[in-house]
Amino acid sequence: MPKRIVSIVPQDNLGHLTHSIYALHALSVVMGFIGRPAFIITTFLTGWPSIIAVIINYIKRGNVYGTYLDSHFGWQIPTFWYALLWMTIAVILFMTVIGIVFAYIVAVGAGIWISYRIIRGRIALNEGRSILI
Repeated sequence: MPKRIVSIVPQDNLGHLTHSIYALHALSVVMGFIGRPAFIITTFLTGWPSIIAVIINYIKRGNVYGTYLDSHFGWQIPTFWYALLWMTIAVILFMTVIGIVFAYIVAVGAGIWISYRIIRGRIALNEGRSILI
């Protein structure tokens, strides 16, 4: 996929909104970590903060097009959908009794991956730069 040229400076409120979206995702991760670290992926996918964040991502995506924030929206949305894919794989593995251990490994690994993506994206946003996709 070709890289987009980022030249348009976003409106200030969109930068704050992007920070808020990362905060909502992070809140879901923290809620999962407090509950049971193995289920970070579950709270990320079913917790209201992440669901609200993804809805905002889709609603405001057009407003950030052409800015460095566009890459952050393009980072956050797939994080949610790939987490759903990993959760589906974990559930399928769990249903095959011999795959329970592997399901646990997939769920924990996905939780770590989600946390990494939120942290890496937030760091790039704090530095005022795009996230390389």
